[in-house]
Amino acid sequence: MKRLIIAVSCILLAGPALAQSVGEKTGINSALGVAPTTADFVKEVAISDMFELESNKLAQQKGNVQEKSFAQQMVIDHTKSSNELKGMVNSGKVKAELPTSLDNSHQSKLSKLKDQSGRDFSSNFDSYQVSAHKDAVSLFERYAKSGDNSELKDWAGKMLPALKHHLEMAQELGQAPSVGQSGKQQ
Repeated sequence: MKRLIIAVSCILLAGPALAQSVGEKTGINSALGVAPTTADFVKEVAISDMFELESNKLAQQKGNVQEKSFAQQMVIDHTKSSNELKGMVNSGKVKAELPTSLDNSHQSKLSKLKDQSGRDFSSNFDSYQVSAHKDAVSLFERYAKSGDNSELKDWAGKMLPALKHHLEMAQELGQAPSVGQSGKQQ
């Protein structure tokens, strides 16, 4: 029992120090409220924007009326944020590498959406949007509070109100009766 208590204590004490070197994907940084490194922040934001753009383009084709309206706004907003992030990296103001493709987790979700339609598509799309925007709000809040690049930190703070609004919009998906492409309620 003493060994267990000592082991747990060591892990808890070392957690904050280790969390900064552990990638964002493990969820440790989020759970501990630790800001991601600039490299992790840029990578996560870029992947998130790519996923938002691709999944919402699918929703513009496959979604119900509510999802199509949501998707149109997401494509506009995430194109803008993606371009702003690329501009900061390409100008040298932010030293990080931009990923050129989705990670396995996001690619798997996108592939699933591509193969679905109707209620199956809507159910997964709506769920993915809520989850993605909860993650984004957490990521941006932590970086805006304690990030190590002042320009990126300011940008993260400026983006938060829009991301929180996106989360509210995502949480409303599927709550109102939706009218599908045929004009009938789904």
